Amino acid sequence: MELALAAEELKTVVNRLRRAQGQITGVIKMIEEGRDCGDVVTQLAAASRALDRAGFAIIATGLEHCLTSEDMADPEDRDQMRARLEKLFLSLA
Repeated sequence: MELALAAEELKTVVNRLRRAQGQITGVIKMIEEGRDCGDVVTQLAAASRALDRAGFAIIATGLEHCLTSEDMADPEDRDQMRARLEKLFLSLA
């Protein structure tokens, strides 16, 4: 069972991940420069939120796909997908 992402949703996720990548690069630079730890933690928290939002967007897309997929007509398939998505969601919590 594969989670498919629509092009627009994928674009949003990639943008969030690029933002997080830039923030992490900034955090590394701040640490190397000996910047204030409060500033470092603030940027690290922002990067963490960006990663979380990307993960939640992927899971939400998976939920949407499952609700509209004809492949999920079988209750057993739905239960397996629900368990998989629940596990993914909890891994971000």
